[in-house]
Amino acid sequence: MQTIKGIDSGRAFDWGKTSQDYAKYRDIYPPQFYDKLIQRGLCVNGQTVLDIGTGTGVLPRNMYRYGAKWIGTDIAAEQIEQAKVLAKEQGMDIEFYTCQAEDLNYPDGTFDVVTACQCIWYPNHDLLAPKLAKMLKPGGKFLILYMGWLPFEDKIACRSEEIIHKYNPDWNGAGDTVKPVWIPPQYSEFFDITLEEQFRVAIPFTRESWHGRIRACRGVGASLSGEKLDAWDKDHRDMLMNEADEEFEIQHYIAIAELTLKGKNDNTDK
Repeated sequence: MQTIKGIDSGRAFDWGKTSQDYAKYRDIYPPQFYDKLIQRGLCVNGQTVLDIGTGTGVLPRNMYRYGAKWIGTDIAAEQIEQAKVLAKEQGMDIEFYTCQAEDLNYPDGTFDVVTACQCIWYPNHDLLAPKLAKMLKPGGKFLILYMGWLPFEDKIACRSEEIIHKYNPDWNGAGDTVKPVWIPPQYSEFFDITLEEQFRVAIPFTRESWHGRIRACRGVGASLSGEKLDAWDKDHRDMLMNEADEEFEIQHYIAIAELTLKGKNDNTDK
């Protein structure tokens, strides 16, 4: 279980509790998401990439075909077990390890790229920022990636948030709007921002896949338990039966930040 100041009023959450749903329902990034990285020449053949907060390995598994060597780490052992199973089923040679991001310990200059997808809020960046700077090769990239639904533009997403708040009023993941992904200030000492981009996408769902996607979020499956989770499940299913078609799209946006490691003259003494 984790508790983090500023997230859900300090309420505990555990991604391990939702690993099966995460593996089944959260592999939903559209082709445009991966295309943006490939167009930047990132996570491709000849590169070694570290994915922190990898979860069930969604990013490494979807980008495996582009030829990079991937290592994925996550604090939740259950997430890593799911990642290993899925990679093995797909015949992929990806290394996955259970490890807190702040405890990573790779030699200097190991990686061409480090990715943090959907997880930038969770690590202690006072510790992590200098570690990533050392583990990256000269000119290496740190990618911060995010995709969120847009409740003010999509009535089903809005209704889902209302039902989450009914059972978990501390959850502060609601009310998202299109904006740059958060770049923790600790990285300015070691990196230059070389790209910030946001764009809208419509993601297709069925009632079941959207229900699973919401159940796999921090405010539901990772934090609710027992009777509350059962009650949420019934309420959310009833809402979808009454208000959603069997197939529909949910409006999302994607935000990407590319940080490039500063030259030696910029951070030799840092």
